Amino acid sequence: MWFVYIVRCADNTLYTGVAKDVVARVTQHNTGQGARYTRSRTPVDLVYVESARDHGTALQREHQVKQLSADEKRVLIAHRQQPGSAG
Repeated sequence: MWFVYIVRCADNTLYTGVAKDVVARVTQHNTGQGARYTRSRTPVDLVYVESARDHGTALQREHQVKQLSADEKRVLIAHRQQPGSAG
């Protein structure tokens, strides 16, 4: 199982990525071992996760999410955080 995730960086920007172990990946971001984008924007907080059946599907979904505007990503995040939301 793979996951698409979004973290909120210390400067309030959003970073989208894929990982098999999201918790370990967020730890990498916070210790400066993650993506170059997040290295100067720590700490990061995990704000969104969705599962994908395989790596290819996760990469496709990551691309879709990265095409969204910041406001659209915030709506996606808010929708996922509502109790009882599907997905």
